[in-house]
Order: sequence, then structure tokens, then C-alpha cells
Amino acid sequence: MSNYSEIIIIGAGAAGLFCAAQSAKSGKQVTIFDNGKKIGRKILMSGGGFCNFTNLDVTSQHYLSQNPHFVKSALARYTQWDFIAMVAEYGIAYHEKELGQLFTDEGAEKIVAMLETECNKYHVNIQLRQQISHVEQVEYHDKARFKLVANGQTWYCRSLVIATGGLSMSGLGASPFGYQVAEQFGLSIITPRASLVPFTWRETDKFYSALSGIALPIVATAQCGKSFANNMLFTHRGLSGPAILQISNYWQPNEAVEIDLLPQQSITEFLRQLRIASPNLWLKNALVKVLPKKLIELWLEQHLIQDQVIAQLSKAGLQQLEDFIHHWQFLPNGTEGYRTAEVTMGGVDTKQISSKSMECNKIKGLYFIGEVVDVTGWLGGYNFQWAWSSAYACAMALADT
Repeated sequence: MSNYSEIIIIGAGAAGLFCAAQSAKSGKQVTIFDNGKKIGRKILMSGGGFCNFTNLDVTSQHYLSQNPHFVKSALARYTQWDFIAMVAEYGIAYHEKELGQLFTDEGAEKIVAMLETECNKYHVNIQLRQQISHVEQVEYHDKARFKLVANGQTWYCRSLVIATGGLSMSGLGASPFGYQVAEQFGLSIITPRASLVPFTWRETDKFYSALSGIALPIVATAQCGKSFANNMLFTHRGLSGPAILQISNYWQPNEAVEIDLLPQQSITEFLRQLRIASPNLWLKNALVKVLPKKLIELWLEQHLIQDQVIAQLSKAGLQQLEDFIHHWQFLPNGTEGYRTAEVTMGGVDTKQISSKSMECNKIKGLYFIGEVVDVTGWLGGYNFQWAWSSAYACAMALADT
């Protein structure tokens, strides 16, 4: 037995659900397939369960892609204000956490429920626990372009939308399916890698794992010159926290990341002034005034610094502290990988996709939206906004087919 749907969307995540609702709203017959037991699994896990659904400040500068201009059209056509208006219309309470980041007050379930309500309102057919074993182009009664086999059943559709996301959070059903479909149809893939992801220790730095749980404000700078100021968190495995996740997008293997552990003041100036006021103060007691005590004790224990009366600090000693505290050259062993990565960098090459419609330039009726595309946003709601914007651009194009 075969089935027909004007539009089939593969992936019931943020982009897939939003595209489905917006497409069905225009009167199209829409079916979504997903391999999971429930919709919006990654949404539910995001933002500590409170879903950082967008940001008050969204520009193309907040995204990485081989084609940096690709995001501009979709972001302009469906903005953060459009999605915020929808959230408000549903009575979902939200707050700004920091740096324009918007989170729900009562949990990510509210966003998933909103998307599900929109899908139900416009009669989207949601098919869960579906394993798709076959996709091909066909000619079928002049109205179908694609044939799919899902759980042994054959389906036909006029338009096929791939919204399967990337490889991050593999425990939530992430798979390379979207990339495989792209390659099957001759599209090239920008090599995927874990993004917005913690770094891991080299063997020589593993002593820092004793600081697990300690956070402090820093500035992290990649070798390309990009910097982020935010908190850093020591973990058993390495370094995490917002500043580290952000800089991971700009880090390349075997490169060091420069970390300023005291960005709010100069350690040299601080010690110079303290030497005048309290010349007999020991260095340890001086440093714990501005940095975590456990960090200072670990440095002393590892003989990375030497405790002494600050009046006896030489010019060379001051310079050494300056370099150590403001210019720590941290060389990661690597990252924690897809298991803990927020998103996947790389994906379907945007040169092969229309920035206005998300349709493949050479394959009529085939669309790619959301994370599966080579577009990666900063931490802070930008990846969700890309999901909403790219899904909307696609839905508007589908409405005209």
C-alpha cells in the first residue's frame, strides 16, 4: 500500500515542526517522519530544560558558514521579533538571562507544546518511530517527485524537506541521515564537527581536574583573533562554560587558546598598589583576593608559582605572573565530541541551496533546513533562530508550489 503527501518533512525537531506548521497553514498537506518516540527531543533538553529559544540581538555576524552571507535572507524574512510575538501570543512567560538570551520561565515543554498545537491546528500528520530505508526521485502521476520507504511502507511526495539536524547529542537520536540524503543526490558536505563543545585536558594538565565545579569570568581568544568574554568552568574532563563553548567554534586542532583569567583588572597594577599598602603580604594571600583560592593553592602545589612576600617580587617575577594569569596558553587535547556538543558545525554546502527558499539549486522539490545545513550560530539562542528562520523561508517557498 502506498501513501501520498504533498510535503514530507524528515525530522520533528525545531526546524521540522515549525516548517510543517507554517506549510500546512498555507493549505498544504504535510507529513512529518521522525525516528524518535516523541517530537522536539532536543528542544526539551536545551537551555537546561528551559530552551533558549532566540536572542534579542540577531545578525549574520552571529553565524559561521563557508558562505557568511547565506543566512541574511532568511533571518531578515523571519526575525527574532516574529518568533517572540508567537511565544507571547501563546502566553508563554519568558525572561532575558544575559546578553539578550531569552529562556522560557516554565520549561522547554511550553515551546514544544506550542509547535505541536500549531501542527495539530493545521492537520499535520506526525509519524513517529519511523525508520526510513529508501529515498529516490520518481515520476508518479505527474504530482510526485520523491518516493520514500518508511517502516516498510511506501510514500510519495511532491516536496521533500530534510530537517534531520546534525550529529550532536547522539543520545537523542541524532544521525548522519540528512548528510547521506544530500550525498545521494550529489550535494557536497562541509565536513561536520562537534561545535559549542567543552575542551578536554592533555595528560600534563589533568591536575586541573581537582578544580572541577569552579567557575570564573574570563576572556578566551582563538588563534584567529576571535575573543569571547564570559564564564569558564573547570570540569573533571577539561574546560567548559559559555566562553569556552563559544570559542570552540573558532578553535582548530593543535591550536592553543589564550585565556585571560583576570580580565577585569591588571594583576601587575594590582600587586604594585598592594606592595605600597601591604608590602609584607604573601603572594598567595594577595592572589586569593582576585582569583579562586583553590586555583592559587593548586598552582603552588604544582610549583607553577612560588609563594613569597610581595615586596620581594622581581620585575621578572611580575612579568611571569602577568603572562601566567592574563595570557594562559591552554592547549586542548581535543573536545568532548558530539556527546555533549550543543550543535554540529559544517553540513550541506550552502552553495548548492537557495538562500531564499532553502531548495536545492539542481533538484526541484528537495529542501534542507536547520542544523543539517552548513550554518552554525553562537551560543545564546542563535541556532534556534536559524531553525525558525530557515523553516519559515522554506515554508513560504512551499506555499507557492
